[in-house]
Amino acid sequence: MKTIDLAGTGISAPNVVLGLMRIADKSDDEVRELVTTARDAGIDFVDHADVYGNELHGCERRFAEAMQLTSSQRAELTIQTKCGIVPEGPYFDFSYERIIESVNGSLAALQTDVIDILLLHRPDALVEPEEVARAFDELEAAGKVRAFGVSNHTPRQIDLLKKYVTQPIVANQLQLSITHSPIIAQGVSANMVGQDQSLTLDGGGIVDYCRLNDITIQAWSPFQAGFFNGVFLGSPDHVELNKVIDRLAAAYDVPPIAIATAWITRHPANMQVVLGTTTPERVSAAALGSDLPLTKAEWYELFRAGGHLVP
Repeated sequence: MKTIDLAGTGISAPNVVLGLMRIADKSDDEVRELVTTARDAGIDFVDHADVYGNELHGCERRFAEAMQLTSSQRAELTIQTKCGIVPEGPYFDFSYERIIESVNGSLAALQTDVIDILLLHRPDALVEPEEVARAFDELEAAGKVRAFGVSNHTPRQIDLLKKYVTQPIVANQLQLSITHSPIIAQGVSANMVGQDQSLTLDGGGIVDYCRLNDITIQAWSPFQAGFFNGVFLGSPDHVELNKVIDRLAAAYDVPPIAIATAWITRHPANMQVVLGTTTPERVSAAALGSDLPLTKAEWYELFRAGGHLVP
């Protein structure tokens, strides 16, 4: 398992992460098998959010109840969670009160004294960055959160936070897969007339921005064809892409899902892949793509087969 250093945190993290948004209805044995399988594959980093589950903090609580981590076992894991989405309204809330309340709820649900990384979930259009800074300062001073990041944020939104927040923004969780890669496609196709993928949106250049600012990109939905509309692996809607994936999988002697993982981990930005599966076998298979040495030609062949124009 390839590891990366999260700048300024002292955390050495695997480039494949176990996402736990779908464990609410899993039994203790199923949760333990999933986490143990990930650990065996070298994945000691888990991703949560306060809104994951059938109730607030549901998946965080399910994880803690099933795992019953000892202090030494807890120390071996990097636990990341997110806050800011409020499904019952007002939908998004980065206020001081909401952040503090959410973190305290996550600490209780996770049965831990500290969250290793806290991400601000989808952007709050009404964000008051001074309040975010106040919350971050308090949480850091109290030892409740070690490091901070964001999710689904643009360069300008991050810049606005950085004007007030004193802690480094260490991660930005963004949707990315072979078939859903506008954050990469817009750079490849810059200045191409009449091509939708060349449009610069929301400040543009988020991949380069994160590289310049030592922000680790965490790719969520790495096997989704689009926005929660099914996976592309084995899909009849992506025949040509799957032909390329299957050929490369045979050449490297790995499952197809490892090739889909490797397409992201091969990028020199040192991204992390956030797995959403609850199937242990798929976790093991995906982890095999952690350090798979795809060539540039293979990477671009997958990119083109995924529906992106390569000039």
